[in-house]
Amino acid sequence: MQTTPKSVFITGASSGIGAALSVAYASPGVHLALVGRDDRRLSDAAARCQARGADASALVLNVADQAAMASAITAVDHKYPLDLVIANAGIAKSQEDSAFARQLVSTNILGVLNTVEPAIDAMLSRRHGHIAIMSSLAAFRAFGGPPGYAASKAWARLYGEALRGRLASKGIAVSVICPGFVLTPMTSAAGKDGMSAEDAAEAVKSGIERNLARISFPRGMAGSTWLSNMLPSWWTDRKIKRKWQMSRRH
Repeated sequence: MQTTPKSVFITGASSGIGAALSVAYASPGVHLALVGRDDRRLSDAAARCQARGADASALVLNVADQAAMASAITAVDHKYPLDLVIANAGIAKSQEDSAFARQLVSTNILGVLNTVEPAIDAMLSRRHGHIAIMSSLAAFRAFGGPPGYAASKAWARLYGEALRGRLASKGIAVSVICPGFVLTPMTSAAGKDGMSAEDAAEAVKSGIERNLARISFPRGMAGSTWLSNMLPSWWTDRKIKRKWQMSRRH
């Protein structure tokens, strides 16, 4: 995006990368519409943005609710024409069952559509705006990780990349965000080392400012993921088998 966004709409803004992004974009003269399901945490995020001089509103919504999302985006855009919409909301857990797989579809896939489609409608008449969609490095190669999560993020990546080409001539930019492991409340139970949500937010913000098609980080993990995606499936199978054997020893 060529200019600093003055009206920003962020889903999943109550914690993790979404909350960090809210603070990263907060400054005087900026309106932030923050969407989440946890009223208390969302209000806290809005208060942090207001402390930095931004005009921030907390919208307690479920991104799976198509009508509510369309209404909220239309209302915000009417008052503060949207420059940037970040479809960040998502869910994950290491052990997926059939019920959770369906929740993944509702949140990680339909939630993206429910955010992006009304945003496009709002931006088309002005031929201006930027849409960022949260995917994951797991969208390239899951290595035996949760299959529903990986599939939902692969959908988000391909949807965003295709959308970028379709909207480029209409003045709307699209970026796809592909983080590696970031320390957030959703991932903390995994007990791994990772990038902080604040550093991730700065990487996202920098990539959006440069209108990158794909914003991937950390650099080393992004590079190794890209390389592994080029390798044959037997290599992946062997890596997964070794990981499984090591886990049994512990």
